[in-house]
Amino acid sequence: MEDFNDLLAFVAVARERSFTAAARQIGVSQSALSHRMRALEERLGLRLLSRTTRSVSPTEAGERLLQTLVPRFEEVQAELAALRELRDKPAGIVRITAAEHAANTVLWPRLSRVLPDYPELQVEINVDYGFTDIVAQRFDAGVRLGESLEKDMIAVRIGPDLRMAVVATPQYFASRAEPRSPQDLAAHNCINLRLSRGGLLAWEFERDGQRINVHVQGQWVFNGSMPMLRAALAGAGLGYVPEDVAAEHIAAGRLRRVLDEWCPTYAGYHLYYASRRQSSRALGVVVDALRYGPGSALEHSVP
Repeated sequence: MEDFNDLLAFVAVARERSFTAAARQIGVSQSALSHRMRALEERLGLRLLSRTTRSVSPTEAGERLLQTLVPRFEEVQAELAALRELRDKPAGIVRITAAEHAANTVLWPRLSRVLPDYPELQVEINVDYGFTDIVAQRFDAGVRLGESLEKDMIAVRIGPDLRMAVVATPQYFASRAEPRSPQDLAAHNCINLRLSRGGLLAWEFERDGQRINVHVQGQWVFNGSMPMLRAALAGAGLGYVPEDVAAEHIAAGRLRRVLDEWCPTYAGYHLYYASRRQSSRALGVVVDALRYGPGSALEHSVP
């Protein structure tokens, strides 16, 4: 315990770069704090702090120790805070960024079953097709397909594998030949999706190991998959939409699917967030609802 307390004191000094400020922070005298730092350095056999009459700063060894200690102390503090939160019901706002399809097919159906049990919990869903930096934009979590996740994020799978579908009405094809390959799309009126960062979504295809991204052209551009589906149903052109939202219309004969063998399978939706140290009780409720609720990835037996 002596070492532990001295390490906490060292972190205070190294962060404040002042014995006076650090002593005030931890509630001891400046001389007592200075004595503890010298004792710690003697036990380690290393100089941790460079001292002058005007300033104090970590040595190379001290900086290394500081970078090691701070994340671990923050984890302990976060866990203690999380334990204290168990006394109370989850409360506050959880902000999530997600594409429209994920918001409609995963977030709304699962969270709408849970929120009535937590009246002090509020969920804000921002529909966005860009690769949002959730830390910079102050979101608690985001939803992306598995292939799009950044390595430094914590991610949990919340949905089964997903495929896209290229569809149009039978009436659209009455005067046009169906495309047999992605290259044939150049001769078609295609409905585009505008991404949040400004560009148009490339239609992705794969067959026998060959991957093709096609930048299509057409008269209509939307920023959501449901307007694209409605435009396709109205005969405005070819739409590139999630398979599940088009399935009912395909089965009823309102839409015809093409290039089926070219449409790849993606690793489903994942909820991602920056750090377990930053997760709150409120976010924990949301994560559990999306991960284990009805229709979740586990219910579909997805690994």
